[in-house]
Amino acid sequence: MAQQTDQPRTDRWNTPEMQAYRREVREATFTKEGMMVAFPTCFPGMTTAIVPDESRITSLDVTPAGVVFGGTSGYRAHLFAAGFHGIMGIVFDLGIVEDATECVAVCCGKTHFAAFVNGPGGGRAIQAPLVRMDSDLIQEWGFQRPTLKDLGQCAAGEPVVHAVADPQSNLIVGTTTKHVFRLSLTTGRIQIVGEAPAGGKLARASARGIVGRDSERTLWHFDVRTSTFRRGALQLPEGEWKQPLSWARDTQSGVLYTADGAGQLYSFDERTGFSRPLGQVPVAPVGPMAVTLDGRVFGFCGEEMARLFCLEPERKKVTPLGGAASVIERRRYGYVFGDAVTGRDGEIIFGENDNGGHLWLYFPSIQAKQAGV
Repeated sequence: MAQQTDQPRTDRWNTPEMQAYRREVREATFTKEGMMVAFPTCFPGMTTAIVPDESRITSLDVTPAGVVFGGTSGYRAHLFAAGFHGIMGIVFDLGIVEDATECVAVCCGKTHFAAFVNGPGGGRAIQAPLVRMDSDLIQEWGFQRPTLKDLGQCAAGEPVVHAVADPQSNLIVGTTTKHVFRLSLTTGRIQIVGEAPAGGKLARASARGIVGRDSERTLWHFDVRTSTFRRGALQLPEGEWKQPLSWARDTQSGVLYTADGAGQLYSFDERTGFSRPLGQVPVAPVGPMAVTLDGRVFGFCGEEMARLFCLEPERKKVTPLGGAASVIERRRYGYVFGDAVTGRDGEIIFGENDNGGHLWLYFPSIQAKQAGV
């Protein structure tokens, strides 16, 4: 009788359907497509990584040359620069920002960058020159930490929520808990341009306007060319808009992508407005996202154990890609991420918002050639 019972069970486990299911569970739990590489906050083998309780990576930006600038949060806030192209592979700690425990934004300009940090006294802007990373980092050791210039508070006593740069004008627009401000990277001057409640991250739209959430139904708009600030300027589509916004920008077209509280994804063009829903992620909320060079959007969704997803806007298709896992040199799993940018060659770089945070380089899978093309 035992043999008669075991035989059907053995056959059932070896069916094509069951093998496909087991493969799906085994392979799709972590990084179903593409390749993840977790890179420590150092020059591996040469320097020491940022200490664990000061290394939650919460802000990133990237220059046209592909140099990544970022900031951390924790017991103290650090600023860093990183390069991952050619034969470079380094995260260079630029230094500690005094009296700061959180870095909420890093914005790159033409010759300098600004970091926006929070501490006991409120939110401040810190300016430093862009770091060149064009040597091979093996034979040349000319690195020096730049001077971090404190430009002061952005709005007296108020924490900064986010900021974004318009590189063409060398201008940064940011928001505190109650105000919207602008910072000229040329002069270092900070100016309040209006009042608005904080609603998450800001974004630079397709016609160079800066947008941020104004209410559960509207966005405010700042025109960097005319310095015009308008509240209630743009209507949000139907959806759940109570949560802080997250954005991704297509650097080719300027089109933005965002999501509502239920995980519905939308595109936004400054000239034509919001699209209809493009798809829904498996779990909400949607966290950091970035757009690769072929127009696909990659990001994380969910809290505490975030899951990677891919949005193909033209097909209105969302594909779950599993959790973050890196198996190159050292095995590491990633659960919480604070920001994302697109690298020089289309790779997506995620900042890990966790103790001992790494920069996660995601290399998307190459799409199959379509029949007849």
